[in-house]
Amino acid sequence: MSRRFTTGHHRAAAAVAIGCIAALGLAPAATAAPGGTKGPKDPTVSITVLGTSDLHGYIENWDYFTNAEYDDAAHNDVGLAKISTLVNQVRADRGAGSTLLIDNGDTIQGTSLTDFFATVEPITETGETHPMAAAMNAMGYDATTLGNHEFNYGLPLLRTYEEQLDFPLLGANVKDATTGEDAFTPYVIRTVKLKGQKPINVGILGLTTPGSAIWDKNNVEGRLRFDDMVEQARKYVPEMRSAGADVVVVSSHSGPSGTSSYGAGLPVENASTLIAEQVPGIDAILAGHEHQEIPERFVTNKQTGEQVLLTEPRNWGMRLSVMDFELTKVRGQWDVTSANSELLTTNTVPADPKISALAADQHQRTIDYVNTPIGTATETMSAADARIRDTAVMDFVNHVQAGAVDKALNGTPNADLPVLSIVAPFNRAAVIPEGPVTIRDMAGLYVFPNTLFGVELTGAQVKDYLEYSAKYFVQTAPGAPVDPATLTNAGGTPDYNYDMMSGVSYDIDISKPVGQRIVNLNHAGAPIDPAQRFAVATNNYRQSGGGNFPHIATAPVLVNQTTEIRQLLIDFLSAEGTIDPATFSEENWKLTRNGEPVFG
Repeated sequence: MSRRFTTGHHRAAAAVAIGCIAALGLAPAATAAPGGTKGPKDPTVSITVLGTSDLHGYIENWDYFTNAEYDDAAHNDVGLAKISTLVNQVRADRGAGSTLLIDNGDTIQGTSLTDFFATVEPITETGETHPMAAAMNAMGYDATTLGNHEFNYGLPLLRTYEEQLDFPLLGANVKDATTGEDAFTPYVIRTVKLKGQKPINVGILGLTTPGSAIWDKNNVEGRLRFDDMVEQARKYVPEMRSAGADVVVVSSHSGPSGTSSYGAGLPVENASTLIAEQVPGIDAILAGHEHQEIPERFVTNKQTGEQVLLTEPRNWGMRLSVMDFELTKVRGQWDVTSANSELLTTNTVPADPKISALAADQHQRTIDYVNTPIGTATETMSAADARIRDTAVMDFVNHVQAGAVDKALNGTPNADLPVLSIVAPFNRAAVIPEGPVTIRDMAGLYVFPNTLFGVELTGAQVKDYLEYSAKYFVQTAPGAPVDPATLTNAGGTPDYNYDMMSGVSYDIDISKPVGQRIVNLNHAGAPIDPAQRFAVATNNYRQSGGGNFPHIATAPVLVNQTTEIRQLLIDFLSAEGTIDPATFSEENWKLTRNGEPVFG
């Protein structure tokens, strides 16, 4: 067995040369004791904690949207079946008895597979075991953590999934909104037993980003409260140590950046580095949520000066974090003397046939369902350029959303309000093909399980909203070269936080500074009236404050439908039979510089 350690950064100062021998249960060699007295060296052993994060429903290396094996520019592979092969290899190398396996959350949302067992044949109604639960049980996970996407399908489905797991679902900062009590298990202590040695207790604390209070407001408001991650770590880490934890690993569904995608009303979204810096007694943090790839990073705790190991495996099962710890017995107690981590890559191994066989039926049923034709399109509509120009495929989404809100307002006091609609380009690879259109085409176009809202905004608020959205573009002077590849995502703004609006017409002048870019904003052929009231079709994520757009989270709610927008698209085509851009598509916005279009 091989070991690679970063030494000298933890509580004890013992040497690390004999970790493999001790892990095999052999007697350690004699060495000089402190002060020069000859005597036996304190026993030194090694344990390993493996970690996954942001699996998002991937079991097989399969892309349900393209109906083919998953592939990207770097030729990454995805899925638990391949992760399982890596886990088996590490267990064979390190020893299964000295290896733990944990997950960091965002597990039950993200693919057509998980959508199928949440909405088409929901496990809450069928009693069938969720495919992710079945696979993870078979792999022998020791714990998983709540991710924000665990709440997307509502608490009944989440609780059913939790009951199906053979291991705890952790969430120390998630509380009952009424009683303040823990709504989920805060932590678990697993015991590692090595031959001839005192057992080692590994504490695993689960924390999740507080943003779920905003992003899934409909599902959690009045039911769950999301407390500050740092405060809860400060509460539970000493409790875990008192309960006998020799090693403390925090599974933090939160990135290390220290940033938030929302305002100051909630604790920090990406708090993993803050936890390491501010809470003593943590040996390592498995981070997630930001979909980063961090093989190994050390963060200095500001109170103790000790180094905390931090790692984050890339999303969808592309990577597996391997955290190795060396422990030395000091006065009869285990102390971590060394820690290191690395990432293993799933495209280097085949899928585990055991996991593939377990998921085969559910996987195939999902494929059969998403490839069901539901209508036809008169021409191909691609989202490839949707970030930089008005496209028919985005117009289609806005057309369906606006129609649904308009219908819902019929017979209400707000029936005469003009209806606008907003949509973001979620998936650059989305295509509605000419000819037969399937469910997977719609799922690829609208990849999130968002539901429809209609809110009231004034003309002035619409202007503010669009100005905020336009920060997505890099300021580019007139005459300067324009590269579409680098024009967007300014300031790290993701595609899903760039909204385009139908029902009004406007230009975005990318030569101007943020806040001064929306020009020629018109409604019904005339400059928009700042006082005019509009009904605006949007989704629950945006209405709840996701993306921190102005006005929308506090706007009066006119429509609140529990139907997913993706299902509205499917239902529209099923009813109409045909998608014809000629009936709804119009170029109502464009990028300009000093009045000149950026793109033809």
